[in-house]
Amino acid sequence: MTATHAFWLAGREATGETAFDVTSPWDGRLVGKVSVPTEAQVEEAVAAAHAVVDEFAATPAHVRAAALDHVSKRLVERTEEIAQLISAENGKPVKWARGEVGRAVSVFRWAAEEARRFNSGEAQRLDTDAGGVGRLALTRRIPKGVVLGIAPFNFPLNLSAHKVAPAIAVGAPIILKPAPATPISSLILGEILAETDLPAGSWSVLTVPNDRMPALVQDERLPVISFTGSDKVGFAIQESVPHKHCTLELGGNAAAVVLGDWASEADLDWAATRIATFSNYQGGQSCISVQRVIADAAVYDRLLPKIVAAVEAQVTGDPTDDATDVGPLVDENAAKRVESWVDEAVAAGAKLLAGGKRDGASYAPTVLTELPADVTLARAEVFGPVLTVARVDGEAEAFAAVNDSDFGLQAGVFTHDLQAAFRAHRALEVGGVIIGDVPSYRADQMPYGGAKKSGVGREGVKYAMDDYTYERVLVLTGLAL
Repeated sequence: MTATHAFWLAGREATGETAFDVTSPWDGRLVGKVSVPTEAQVEEAVAAAHAVVDEFAATPAHVRAAALDHVSKRLVERTEEIAQLISAENGKPVKWARGEVGRAVSVFRWAAEEARRFNSGEAQRLDTDAGGVGRLALTRRIPKGVVLGIAPFNFPLNLSAHKVAPAIAVGAPIILKPAPATPISSLILGEILAETDLPAGSWSVLTVPNDRMPALVQDERLPVISFTGSDKVGFAIQESVPHKHCTLELGGNAAAVVLGDWASEADLDWAATRIATFSNYQGGQSCISVQRVIADAAVYDRLLPKIVAAVEAQVTGDPTDDATDVGPLVDENAAKRVESWVDEAVAAGAKLLAGGKRDGASYAPTVLTELPADVTLARAEVFGPVLTVARVDGEAEAFAAVNDSDFGLQAGVFTHDLQAAFRAHRALEVGGVIIGDVPSYRADQMPYGGAKKSGVGREGVKYAMDDYTYERVLVLTGLAL
């Protein structure tokens, strides 16, 4: 008999009247049963978070930092357990799941450090004009209120960490809503948070179904919403609550540009390997996985076969096997959608060079060229292990091709030319430009977010802390400055 996982209501375990199954997309086995909060329990959690706003904001920095340090250390101790769980509930190869736990460890460690630095204040003399003589302004950041964090399925632990850790660091209560497909790793995070001395009510992990989210989104006691997911859902949330602060980390169709100076055999081997790996890691279910390769004509003919060979070398299969590079997608419907987009592209004239086959929830790593501009795959985020390769003539055409997208999360540019790197940084309409590597690189302490339909606001611990707070100025009068 499989035990039912409790959710976390205002820092304590609780169960509701119903439960749902979490199953593996690889083999369909039951990973666990998860209890669903009743409407009354959700109300209790929101009321508790709202009631503790002032208390939590006033919590000493050392208390918040100690809690964050504790979570970081306990994640290290439970790395293998949690990695196996992530792999089971979303099909991620276990080697990538271990990497995800490691990143969450860093997020909480960074948050502990930032919590100690947070709100040191900035003093500003105002006697630059006669009317300001004897006046001093002190600026501090104040939490905006309770954060509603809505996490996705593709990084169920680390992207929950990116909601929770900055909130604790600034002293903002948070209600975390994990994705229904992958809630158990967030509940493990709740187990660890429950070991700390954070105030009761300062955090909850509520496994509510998606169809009950609008009520939480509309609740006036939750003035900050941090959402990671599709652009359709994210912008619908923003439009429904225009008076709230929304941080939206949405989709992408990230491009890797290979310029003509990246021309040695070693250069092209490195680019091909990195492109193949990061178009397929997490089954392509990452907003910054490589979806488009834009290669200068000077290197295209040598690069393309290297990419195809590197993609075909990706090991697919059982995600619990340490040798596996590419596991299943989150469910069979996701794989069927990817299949339909590839089939549409091929029917319209695209050339299929590798992959293009589905087996249940798994889709083979795929490479296409000569993609027609009007097919879905050319415009939307595939969120699967599919890569398109295009030939361009020169830097200007390459950068224009990157920008010919509704999305703008990150881009990678393979070049040795420092001036080209700065031109890319200026020209590309994205939130991050990675030189000499794929767009999939992310360090969790740096600002992360995009332009256009890729969202608004920034994650990364310090930058999320800024998003969750606002500046408040204190003016002191009559001072001998």
